[in-house]
Amino acid sequence: MKNMTLPAKSCRRNKFSLYSVLCILSVLAVSFAGCKKDSEKEPDNPQPQTTLYGSVARPAWTAPEKFDFTSSMTAVVKVDLKAQYPNIAKDFVLDDTDLLAAFSGDVCLGVAAPDEGLFYLYIAGPNEQMVNLKYYSAHYKNLFEHKDAFPYLNDECLGTVAEPFIPILVPVP
Repeated sequence: MKNMTLPAKSCRRNKFSLYSVLCILSVLAVSFAGCKKDSEKEPDNPQPQTTLYGSVARPAWTAPEKFDFTSSMTAVVKVDLKAQYPNIAKDFVLDDTDLLAAFSGDVCLGVAAPDEGLFYLYIAGPNEQMVNLKYYSAHYKNLFEHKDAFPYLNDECLGTVAEPFIPILVPVP
């Protein structure tokens, strides 16, 4: 009888060990089921699957006469479409004929061309309004808009040469 008892105990140990292994494997399978490879993960900032090219002519934006408004602010802006659209703007370059303009509604408050990679924008206007930026890319022949307007603040500067303001720009449909 002792011979019969030993195999039974041995089987119970194997069943327990097998059961433990199956439990551990189940837990691991469940924890890894939701994981994706790095190449399959969703990007943090999804990019539109579109082209940045258009057929827009260079706009004739004009800045207001400085004496039309009693207050002003400045902005030092860097346009960086390569960083914003890494998959579709690999060929982006600033052009001397690019334009950046500040608007309040349909009223243009200031216009600037690039100067050594930055736009130095003088914004003239009345207080207590929201300002939106529009950018024309000569390279893409397209208009872009800043996603979020910012408040107009008299005698303030948005960005600096060392740390320019980098707007998030989207193509205008």
